Order: sequence, then C-alpha cells, then structure tokens
Amino acid sequence: MQGNLSEIDIRSILQLIELGQRTGELFVEAYTSTGSSTGTQPTLRSLAGQSWYVFCFNGQIIYATQSAGSLFRLRDYLRRYKADTALDKIQVPYMASTNAPEYGYLWALLENHILTPAQGRNIIQSMIHETLFDLLSLHQGSFTFEMGPALAPQLTSLEISSLLAKIVKQVQQWKQFHPHIQSPNQCPVISDPSELRVALPVNTFNTLRRWADGHTSIRQMARYLNRDVLTVAKAIYPFVQQGLVQVFYEPSVAPTNNKKEWSSPETKVPRVVCIDDDNTIRKTVESILNEHGYEATTIGNPLQALSLVFPLKPDLILCDIAMPELDGYEICAMLRSSSAFRQTPIVMLTGIDGFIDRVKARMAGATDFYTKPFGESELLMLVEKYVGPGYPQINLSERLLDRSLEDQLEEK
Repeated sequence: MQGNLSEIDIRSILQLIELGQRTGELFVEAYTSTGSSTGTQPTLRSLAGQSWYVFCFNGQIIYATQSAGSLFRLRDYLRRYKADTALDKIQVPYMASTNAPEYGYLWALLENHILTPAQGRNIIQSMIHETLFDLLSLHQGSFTFEMGPALAPQLTSLEISSLLAKIVKQVQQWKQFHPHIQSPNQCPVISDPSELRVALPVNTFNTLRRWADGHTSIRQMARYLNRDVLTVAKAIYPFVQQGLVQVFYEPSVAPTNNKKEWSSPETKVPRVVCIDDDNTIRKTVESILNEHGYEATTIGNPLQALSLVFPLKPDLILCDIAMPELDGYEICAMLRSSSAFRQTPIVMLTGIDGFIDRVKARMAGATDFYTKPFGESELLMLVEKYVGPGYPQINLSERLLDRSLEDQLEEK
C-alpha cells in the first residue's frame, strides 16, 4: 500500500491498517514545498522535509518515531526519571541497527533496570501520541506501508480508533493558538521579565523562566514536565498574546541543537565532513561550504574515514552511499556505534533516489537522505537545516587559528 496524502489522509490510512489487522511499518515523508496545486492545506514549516515510521502489530500501534538517527527525543523523556545521563553509558543494543534505534536503546535501559516497565510504557505511549500529532497535522507527503514481521520485543500496543479520536481532537484544538503559536517546535522566550513577574505567582514565574530560554521548544517542555503539548501551549498562550512571551523557531531544527553551540555563534564555526570517493563532489562541497563560512573537510578514502572523522569532531557528516570496499551504510552504522556520533546528524548522499535506499539509510542510523547532483543553494539549505548558518565574515585563516587554539586548550 502506497500513495500520496493528497489522495488519502493519514487518518484513513491508519483506519485501513486497523480494519485489516495489518502488521508492518508505515513510512511517511513530508513534501518540502509549502504549497500545493491540488488545493490541500500547506505543510507546516516545522514538518516539511521530515519523515516518520509507525510500527503496527495486528492493527494496533506499538511504536512511532520521527527520524531514525536521533536519541534526543528519548533523552528528553528520560529527564522525567533522572535517567538521561544513563543513555551515555549504555552499549549499542542489538536492536540499534534497525530503523528504530531509539526503541533499541529504550529496551536496553529496561534490561539494565534503569527504567521500570511502567516507565517504559509511559515513554512509548507519549512517543506515539507525539508522532501521530505531527502526522495528523500533515497534508502533503507520500506514504508506504510494508507488511512484515512486527517490531520486537513489544512493551505496549494502542488501539488505533480510540487513539485517533483523541489526537484528532487535539489537532483541532491546536488551531485556537494560531497565528500566535503555530507549531509545538517553536521555542518560547520571555520578552519582558519585569512585567511578567508582576503578572504571575513567584513559583509559576520561576518555572516559566526556567524553560522559556529560547532554546527549549514547547514540545520539549511538555516532555520534561510530563504534560501533553496542548496543556503547555494553553499555559503560555495568554502571555504570548500579550507580548510578554515570544515564540520562534531555532535557526536549526536538527537534533544536534544544543545551548553551548548557540550561545556564542561568533566563535563556533560549524564543521562539516564530506565522505565521498568522487573528487568532483568533494571539491564542490569544500569550495561552497568554505566560501559560505563553514569549516569543510572532505575524505576520499572510505577506509580512512573512521580514523579521520573522530579527531575532526564534525557537527554534520555527509556520506556517499556507493563507495568501494566500504559503503556509506557500513560507515554510518559504525559511526552510530560510537557514543561520540550517536547524536551527530549523518546525511547519506546518493545518485539514485529510491525508497529502498532511503529505508536502508535509516536502518543504518542516517538522519537524512539527499540525492546527487545538487546545486549550491540546495547544499546550503541542507547544511543550514542541521548546523545553522555559516559565518562568512570569518576568513579561513582565522578559522584555522581558532581551531588550533581549541586543540591546544583541549590538550592542556
């Protein structure tokens, strides 16, 4: 079963899966355009270009996720139980090589008794709700449902019909926040602390000040506070209306966002590594990115890539799929097996845009998939999506000097 969301909506697709008691994986990918000639509603800026998996067993949902290469969502949920630091100590579980690494790590936490089964079920149910909220807000995209063995082992399952009724209602209620709040991925920040302090009780003000830092999204706040996203949005909406709190998208919506990188952008030049055996591609990527304020390094020998990437500590890795001796899938999987690159965005490059290649890339732990050849604007949009804008005002010699000083400080 496959098609476009202009022909059938997500709700109907899920109802068909439930009616047929299907077991397998639903893969949904949003279109990157923001309009449609068919008259459908535009895709939200925060959803365009993203993809999701929904795992089903006998017509029920057992897990759902957006993107297979990030553990940031799981880390957010673990903060509820003060277990987020335990994620760094867990060895790569046997399930992490599938297109559901987050699920594999969650099971590893359960097997190591860091989480209880009840806590695990709570996290999975929250993840399913969150993913379906995005999918039911989506109006442009494509989908494929592949029958196959169920994701195992299983901790919980949710009935689709009752789940849809609840989340569809939430999606409708979310519209009341427009145009002041458009997406759960927007980040609140207090614009007038003194006036807001007068308007709120001390405890409420301190809680809001803690989270409304311009880096934490409404969705992350909901995860940390163990509340649904609608409740959190309702709480801050009156202050957004009054102008006391503002919401905006972070410069990058990638899972690599962190406060350290964005706190002093003048001295943090984004580093990008491109692994590709094609000399022309390497020269093109290096030339474009260095010219636009990124620190780009290219590697042509896939066998040397692993040893070279670790000392570079890139913010983004671009990796060709079709290479001799060691292909991109293998390199990606090896990088993901290291804690140093569990959260680094890895984008696979290929000359063939096929669904199977995309699925294999996500199974290897890739964050995204990009088709060659690409132009300058396309490359810059891709890189900015994951590491933010470059800093062309900083010339190459200054960047190399900064890098040298950083290395010396780390050695000391």
